[in-house]
Amino acid sequence: MTSPSRFPEPYGAPSSGANLADILERVLDKGIVIAGDIRINLLDIELLTVKLRLIVASVDKAKEMGIDWWEDDPALSTRARRDELTRENTALRARLERLEAARGVEELEVTRTRENEGTRTRKSEGTRTGKRVSKKESP
Repeated sequence: MTSPSRFPEPYGAPSSGANLADILERVLDKGIVIAGDIRINLLDIELLTVKLRLIVASVDKAKEMGIDWWEDDPALSTRARRDELTRENTALRARLERLEAARGVEELEVTRTRENEGTRTRKSEGTRTGKRVSKKESP
Protein backbone atom coordinates (compact mmCIF):
# COMPACT_ATOMS: atom_id res chain seq x y z
CA MET A 1 0.00 0.00 0.00
CA THR A 2 1.38 3.35 -1.02
CA SER A 3 0.60 6.51 0.79
CA PRO A 4 0.17 9.79 -1.07
CA SER A 5 3.32 11.89 -1.11
CA ARG A 6 3.31 15.29 0.55
CA PHE A 7 5.84 16.57 -1.96
CA PRO A 8 4.91 17.78 -5.44
CA GLU A 9 5.50 15.48 -8.32
CA PRO A 10 8.75 16.04 -10.22
CA TYR A 11 8.77 18.18 -13.35
CA GLY A 12 7.63 16.26 -16.41
CA ALA A 13 5.64 13.71 -14.45
CA PRO A 14 2.10 13.19 -15.70
CA SER A 15 -0.47 15.10 -13.72
CA SER A 16 -4.20 14.80 -13.59
CA GLY A 17 -4.88 18.55 -13.90
CA ALA A 18 -4.18 21.04 -16.67
CA ASN A 19 -0.58 22.00 -17.09
CA LEU A 20 0.76 25.55 -17.13
CA ALA A 21 0.83 25.79 -20.92
CA ASP A 22 -2.88 24.92 -21.13
CA ILE A 23 -3.76 27.48 -18.47
CA LEU A 24 -1.65 30.17 -20.12
CA GLU A 25 -3.16 29.43 -23.53
CA ARG A 26 -6.67 29.71 -22.10
CA VAL A 27 -5.90 32.96 -20.25
CA LEU A 28 -4.32 34.57 -23.30
CA ASP A 29 -7.11 33.38 -25.58
CA LYS A 30 -9.97 34.55 -23.38
CA GLY A 31 -8.26 37.24 -21.33
CA ILE A 32 -8.49 37.89 -17.63
CA VAL A 33 -9.16 41.06 -15.68
CA ILE A 34 -7.90 41.66 -12.18
CA ALA A 35 -9.18 44.76 -10.43
CA GLY A 36 -8.60 46.12 -6.97
CA ASP A 37 -8.38 49.27 -4.92
CA ILE A 38 -5.96 50.10 -2.14
CA ARG A 39 -6.91 52.85 0.28
CA ILE A 40 -4.79 54.17 3.09
CA ASN A 41 -6.66 56.10 5.77
CA LEU A 42 -5.46 57.72 8.95
CA LEU A 43 -8.14 58.74 11.46
CA ASP A 44 -10.83 58.62 8.77
CA ILE A 45 -8.75 60.87 6.50
CA GLU A 46 -7.99 59.34 3.16
CA LEU A 47 -4.29 59.71 2.51
CA LEU A 48 -3.85 57.58 -0.58
CA THR A 49 -6.00 55.67 -3.02
CA VAL A 50 -4.52 53.37 -5.63
CA LYS A 51 -6.83 51.84 -8.20
CA LEU A 52 -5.40 48.78 -9.89
CA ARG A 53 -6.71 47.37 -13.14
CA LEU A 54 -4.79 44.53 -14.77
CA ILE A 55 -5.74 42.88 -18.04
CA VAL A 56 -3.84 39.80 -19.13
CA ALA A 57 -4.57 38.84 -22.73
CA SER A 58 -2.86 38.16 -26.02
CA VAL A 59 -2.15 41.08 -28.36
CA ASP A 60 -4.81 39.85 -30.78
CA LYS A 61 -7.43 39.59 -28.03
CA ALA A 62 -6.49 43.03 -26.69
CA LYS A 63 -6.88 44.59 -30.15
CA GLU A 64 -10.19 42.80 -30.50
CA MET A 65 -11.29 44.48 -27.24
CA GLY A 66 -10.12 47.87 -28.56
CA ILE A 67 -6.99 48.10 -26.44
CA ASP A 68 -3.98 49.23 -28.47
CA TRP A 69 -2.27 51.95 -26.41
CA TRP A 70 1.19 50.45 -27.01
CA GLU A 71 0.93 51.35 -30.71
CA ASP A 72 0.88 55.08 -29.86
CA ASP A 73 3.45 55.00 -27.05
CA PRO A 74 6.84 56.29 -28.30
CA ALA A 75 8.65 54.21 -25.70
CA LEU A 76 7.13 51.00 -27.07
CA SER A 77 6.64 51.64 -30.79
CA THR A 78 9.18 52.82 -33.36
CA ARG A 79 6.36 54.08 -35.59
CA ALA A 80 4.97 56.19 -32.75
CA ARG A 81 8.48 57.52 -31.96
CA ARG A 82 9.01 58.41 -35.62
CA ASP A 83 5.62 60.17 -35.74
CA GLU A 84 6.47 62.09 -32.57
CA LEU A 85 9.84 63.17 -34.01
CA THR A 86 8.14 64.26 -37.24
CA ARG A 87 5.62 66.39 -35.31
CA GLU A 88 8.39 67.89 -33.17
CA ASN A 89 10.51 68.61 -36.26
CA THR A 90 7.59 70.31 -38.02
CA ALA A 91 6.85 72.45 -34.96
CA LEU A 92 10.51 73.46 -34.62
CA ARG A 93 10.76 74.37 -38.30
CA ALA A 94 7.64 76.56 -38.04
CA ARG A 95 9.04 78.23 -34.93
CA LEU A 96 12.37 78.83 -36.67
CA GLU A 97 10.60 80.40 -39.65
CA ARG A 98 8.66 82.73 -37.34
CA LEU A 99 11.84 83.72 -35.49
CA GLU A 100 13.74 84.30 -38.73
CA ALA A 101 10.87 86.37 -40.12
CA ALA A 102 10.74 88.43 -36.92
CA ARG A 103 14.51 88.84 -36.97
CA GLY A 104 14.40 89.89 -40.62
CA VAL A 105 11.85 92.59 -39.80
CA GLU A 106 13.98 93.69 -36.83
CA GLU A 107 17.14 93.84 -38.94
CA LEU A 108 15.30 95.79 -41.62
CA GLU A 109 14.06 98.28 -39.01
CA VAL A 110 17.55 98.59 -37.50
CA THR A 111 19.06 99.16 -40.96
CA ARG A 112 16.44 101.81 -41.75
CA THR A 113 16.99 103.47 -38.38
CA ARG A 114 20.77 103.58 -38.95
CA GLU A 115 20.30 104.95 -42.45
CA ASN A 116 17.92 107.63 -41.14
CA GLU A 117 20.31 108.53 -38.32
CA GLY A 118 23.22 108.70 -40.76
CA THR A 119 21.26 110.94 -43.11
CA ARG A 120 20.25 113.23 -40.22
CA THR A 121 23.84 113.35 -38.96
CA ARG A 122 25.21 114.22 -42.39
CA LYS A 123 22.50 116.86 -42.89
CA SER A 124 23.24 118.43 -39.51
CA GLU A 125 26.98 118.37 -40.24
CA GLY A 126 26.36 119.97 -43.61
CA THR A 127 24.20 122.64 -42.04
CA ARG A 128 26.88 123.48 -39.45
CA THR A 129 29.59 123.80 -42.08
CA GLY A 130 27.35 125.62 -44.48
CA LYS A 131 27.22 122.78 -46.94
CA ARG A 132 24.03 121.23 -48.01
CA VAL A 133 23.88 117.46 -48.30
CA SER A 134 21.50 116.45 -51.02
CA LYS A 135 22.65 112.91 -51.68
CA LYS A 136 23.00 110.14 -49.18
CA GLU A 137 26.60 109.16 -48.79
CA SER A 138 27.36 105.54 -48.20
CA PRO A 139 29.40 104.92 -45.05
